[in-house]
Amino acid sequence: MDNPGPEIKDVQPMTGRMQAYESFRQQIMEARLKPGQFVSQRHLMEILHLPLGAVREVIPRLEAARLLVTVPKRGLQIAHVDFKLIRNAFQIRQMIEKEAVVNFVNIVSDEELERLEESHREILARALAPTPDKALDRDTQKVDWGMHDRMVDCLGNEILSEIYRVNSLHVRLIKIDAELVRPMRIVPAMEEHLSFIAALKKRNKDNAVALIAEHVENSRKRVLEGLL
Repeated sequence: MDNPGPEIKDVQPMTGRMQAYESFRQQIMEARLKPGQFVSQRHLMEILHLPLGAVREVIPRLEAARLLVTVPKRGLQIAHVDFKLIRNAFQIRQMIEKEAVVNFVNIVSDEELERLEESHREILARALAPTPDKALDRDTQKVDWGMHDRMVDCLGNEILSEIYRVNSLHVRLIKIDAELVRPMRIVPAMEEHLSFIAALKKRNKDNAVALIAEHVENSRKRVLEGLL
């Protein structure tokens, strides 16, 4: 059980388009770009801190990923959250994450699982505190999505990881729109993660797959509760 996961390859220098995409991704993760928001190319230049050429190069990629749409006479619009997007995004999560768990339960080390459990218990304790700290939302997303991303990356399939990363941005947009970054939403998510980690520690593949499927479905329901 000491396999650390896929080998880390040398990181290649990012092109202007790659840099623009990563900057756009960061803006969504930090909730600086909101669902349905209209932006101009000049605005994107300012918030991404990149030249116009790089911004123009990345727009087709963002449109292909359905993260951005060009609206005639109005400009560029960040993806709008609707029930179809919610259904599609969480269906993709279910398909990829269940496959990832089947692999992850066999290769994750006991040491990594201990670290995962410790980080989740810390977030849970902070969420249950009388006055949650200001960094809780940021740290929760890092711990929460860090585990999901890690499992998918351990499949060693770069194409699948890219699909999952793009879909994760859709899910983040959905959660921003539903205002889910609140302690009352964090607590059940962390509790579900801890139950899942316990199944991983026991190397119980069937239970782990069932728990991750239940967690993704509960996340979808929490999103819908926030929107209704």
